[in-house]
Amino acid sequence: MTEKRIIMRFLILCLLLFTVNFASAQKLRTVVLDAGHGGHDTGALGKNSREKDITLAIVLKLRDYIHQNMKDVKVVLTRDDDTFIELHRRARIANEKKADLFISVHCNSTHSSTVYGVETFVMGLHKSQANLAVAKAENAAILLEDDYVEQYDGFDPNSAEGNIFFNMMQNAFLDKSLAYAGKVQHQLVDNLKMFNRGVKQAGFLVLYKTAMPGVLIETGFISNVKDEKFLLSDKGQDQVAYAIYKALREYKNQIENRAPEPLTEDSLFAANQSGKEDKNAIDYNQSSTTNNAEVSDPDAVTFRVQFAIYPESKPMNSRIFNGIKDVQMYYHSGSYKYTSGNYTDFDTALLTRKEMVSKGYKDAFVVAFKGKNRITIEEAKRLSGKK
Repeated sequence: MTEKRIIMRFLILCLLLFTVNFASAQKLRTVVLDAGHGGHDTGALGKNSREKDITLAIVLKLRDYIHQNMKDVKVVLTRDDDTFIELHRRARIANEKKADLFISVHCNSTHSSTVYGVETFVMGLHKSQANLAVAKAENAAILLEDDYVEQYDGFDPNSAEGNIFFNMMQNAFLDKSLAYAGKVQHQLVDNLKMFNRGVKQAGFLVLYKTAMPGVLIETGFISNVKDEKFLLSDKGQDQVAYAIYKALREYKNQIENRAPEPLTEDSLFAANQSGKEDKNAIDYNQSSTTNNAEVSDPDAVTFRVQFAIYPESKPMNSRIFNGIKDVQMYYHSGSYKYTSGNYTDFDTALLTRKEMVSKGYKDAFVVAFKGKNRITIEEAKRLSGKK
């Protein structure tokens, strides 16, 4: 391909990208979730794991979180089973569905078993040889495609120079890609305490042909014993999926310039109860309290305000709970969840939620219990005879 043709294709593509996406640039209506690898493309191999299996498990959990809590967002999967999907087809799916964000989930691997942690990539110029090495490893999947020379204009995944042209195509979406990538890293690092390898730019082909902001998340190194154990566990997969989901909610609120909405986990809770037993899902007996709550009846229907979630339990006398009344904890879906207040009246709980929001807990929301057992808000209102 001549230099003139390359320039012309680049200019035409930029014009098309701006034309197609300008009208919906400030809305998040459709998200494409991409589970890396699949089928005969196993991806990275750990001692006891395959990348393709872990990425699919995380994406399916992430899909469920979005379905249940973001009713106005359509979710599209590039694959929902162990199927090989070419990289260009993954991008085509996102483009045909007019997606507003593309999220590709992967696991990392290296020759050293001591390397660990999470990193999130956006399309861009290579900033280091380390970034380039990761991009080459993921891009090598195109060699398994029958027509990769035609589909990728003769692109050589082992060529550093070949990546530069493709990186330029994503500049129009770089700011939003970086915004979401930063939120993903924050959730994975600050909330799950995973080692922070940063937000980086690299030339991933799965991102190059997508006409929208996009990120590629390396959720950990399955070449590392600790990371692999975490990512192989149902608890770990659920926590990673939830972190990506939380970042998505924050990103949506930011680009749509609206105040954060309270999280609602009622539907997720109901799903856990109606389906097959989740061995990591619920352990309500691990509930503790720092103060005397309003309710003394151990079987009463009560309302609390959930304000924090942590992957590990926090001491009930921790200074992070200073100034918060009636702090209690319960264990659910692999996380320790903390609540304030304990009321028989739903409206009183709403007042406490408002108070918690004013303290900076923007995602605080009301949850209901019957004794120590979590129930839905609807069931609690029915049992208490209130509408």
